[in-house]
Amino acid sequence: MANLNRLMTLPNRWQLWRLGVFLAALAPLVIWGWQVASNAAGPEPGRYLLLNIGLGALWMLLLTLSLTPLSRLTRWKGFALIRRQLGLWTLAYASLHMLSYALFILGLDWGMLGSELVKRPYIIVGMLALSGLVALGVTSNRWSMRRLGKRWKSLHRLVYGILGLALLHFFWVVRADLGEWLLYAAISALIMATRLPPVARTLPRLRYRFGRAS
Repeated sequence: MANLNRLMTLPNRWQLWRLGVFLAALAPLVIWGWQVASNAAGPEPGRYLLLNIGLGALWMLLLTLSLTPLSRLTRWKGFALIRRQLGLWTLAYASLHMLSYALFILGLDWGMLGSELVKRPYIIVGMLALSGLVALGVTSNRWSMRRLGKRWKSLHRLVYGILGLALLHFFWVVRADLGEWLLYAAISALIMATRLPPVARTLPRLRYRFGRAS
């Protein structure tokens, strides 16, 4: 009877977990929007949104990539359950970042885009990263997995290249002050290092050692 009750409560627990992740991912957008609405976003609220949403996209991408090593380290099902959700949030943030650029920098004047690309080639890098995220978002479903077969994993390895493009884009934007960029680059390097076969094989053993120590 106890086992039956436990099985009945599992779906609700995971639904609450996913809801909590959804609200946490939404919260920065609500906070930034409130700051703009209350005139607390500085003299250029459009640029404030553009930069913060772009940074939010990088946060989401790093969080998404961290889920695999966390799953290996802890074997907790919850990390795997939100991988697709955070991946789609990454796409949402990146799309809003591009929309903010179109609204607040271009003013929806697409005639300016050509000259902007010449002056700011990092925009091209950002567009390439967004295109990759769109490809991953469109295929992040079971139908695509069945349809693509083994090619699905190869396609979704594009996320590593997307991370590189995102870091290059960010580097170009903040190259006058590299302290923050170096922090994100170091976090990215650490996450990527966990995917090296020797490190990936070590993570479950670390979990076992920590479990024995506790």
